[in-house]
Amino acid sequence: MNVDLIVVGAGLVGASFARATRGLSTALIAPAQRAAAHAAAGSFDARVYALSPGNAEFLRDLKAWQGIAPERLTPVHAMRIFGDDGRSLLEFDAYRAGVEALAWIVEDGVLHDALWRALEARDGLEVLAPAQCERLEISAEHATVHLRDGRSLQGKLVVGADGAHSFVRKGAGLGAAEHAYGHTAVVANFACERPHGNIAQQWFQGGPVLALLPLPGNHISMVWSVADAEAARLLALGADALCRAVEQASRGALGALTLVTPARGFALRRLATGRMVAPRVALIGDAAHVVHPLAGQGANLGFQDARVLAQVLAAREPVRDPGDLKLLRRYARARAEAVLTMDTTVHGLYRLFAAQGRAVSLLRNAGLNLTDRVPVLKNILMRQAMG
Repeated sequence: MNVDLIVVGAGLVGASFARATRGLSTALIAPAQRAAAHAAAGSFDARVYALSPGNAEFLRDLKAWQGIAPERLTPVHAMRIFGDDGRSLLEFDAYRAGVEALAWIVEDGVLHDALWRALEARDGLEVLAPAQCERLEISAEHATVHLRDGRSLQGKLVVGADGAHSFVRKGAGLGAAEHAYGHTAVVANFACERPHGNIAQQWFQGGPVLALLPLPGNHISMVWSVADAEAARLLALGADALCRAVEQASRGALGALTLVTPARGFALRRLATGRMVAPRVALIGDAAHVVHPLAGQGANLGFQDARVLAQVLAAREPVRDPGDLKLLRRYARARAEAVLTMDTTVHGLYRLFAAQGRAVSLLRNAGLNLTDRVPVLKNILMRQAMG
């Protein structure tokens, strides 16, 4: 099969990029066929995303946002971030910022389904699923992806959207610096006694970070980043014991909790590539960078990669080869600052709030309070997060 683009990886980022490209024949390689997720009322995915308004607009342009049932979208009207002293507080408010929402909470399966339905309207797209990549070959004229079933695809550009263990990144010889945090994100969903008021809340706990995100109705999604040993303990708790632990850690902010979705754990790591592009290769999403989830920006960075790369390809000169390294470097330059800033900021916050000692605790909590009292600084942080 000969195409212009080969997209490896059909998760959120890969699917959004395949939908965003226009005028280029495209093959999308998915490791498995995707079955539609039928979300029942009161039932939620364990994994959810806090999407920025900028990325919501991107998905709207792709005709994917419109495919999400309104009752499965939850706007975040405010955010409260608590320090580890029990008193320090940093608040963000959509109304004061003049926006409809700071973010939108959407479930993994719901968003995947919407993107895959949007892909059906994409002309010139061939989906290969299930398909497993075996080998990548790069020549001056094209790139070839060999599949395990003996098939091969030839294209002008291969885009790696295949996650942290990217086949494309390794096949292209693009190195990556990896660091395991030794922490696990424990995720689960709860029904809460008190209304959440569309407010996202986060508690720094001197290492662990607990976030409660609003879901439809009186439901919340928890992301609790803790040391691996503590994660194992939390995951082994019964439903009632886990609810009591979360109630205590959140200082009873939402009253009594009832477990709706069993807890799951995801190991946390940091990954950064030295280069996001190579001859006839570009990386997007987790294939290029993985950041700590404490700011909820992993999926947002990936969608921004997909949007920018699609824009660079669309704006290329009529005779320009989409796999031309000079063209791909435009994409790399356009994303370098945003990715580096987010990675450095999130990792710095992790280290700051994980550090032990009274002096550093006083410093970081004073920093939260100071930031809350400086509107200009708050607006800069908020606009950056909102994309």
